[in-house]
Amino acid sequence: MYDKHVIVPGSLANFEQGGRVAGYEIGVRLPYYRGQWISIVEDIAVTVDGAKAAREDVRFTVRGRTWTLDEMETATGERWEFGEIARVSVMHAGGLPAGEHEVTVAEQLRISYLPWVPTTTCTLRMTLC
Repeated sequence: MYDKHVIVPGSLANFEQGGRVAGYEIGVRLPYYRGQWISIVEDIAVTVDGAKAAREDVRFTVRGRTWTLDEMETATGERWEFGEIARVSVMHAGGLPAGEHEVTVAEQLRISYLPWVPTTTCTLRMTLC
């Protein structure tokens, strides 16, 4: 339902750590009609130009706090609210080159009343300046 709204247009950027470009990041929204505990986020897969980021390289940041995807499993007191923009970062030395990129984000959530784990996927062509 909200798949086309998962990725925030214009949010693709490289980021620095320790004075060096350490990777790239994307603004994302929750693909669900109400807020959720971040511990129910099973996975956030990021693919850029056909190359899927390794799970251990993905970081999730909301309201100034950052977790690995594995750390999110135990963050039972933290929520991601509907409409709130979180940042998904991928550790990738040197980041991405300037120009247009095809970005896909697939968010997998555990929803208590569903007998399966739904995955919401969004793909956008984005420009990194």
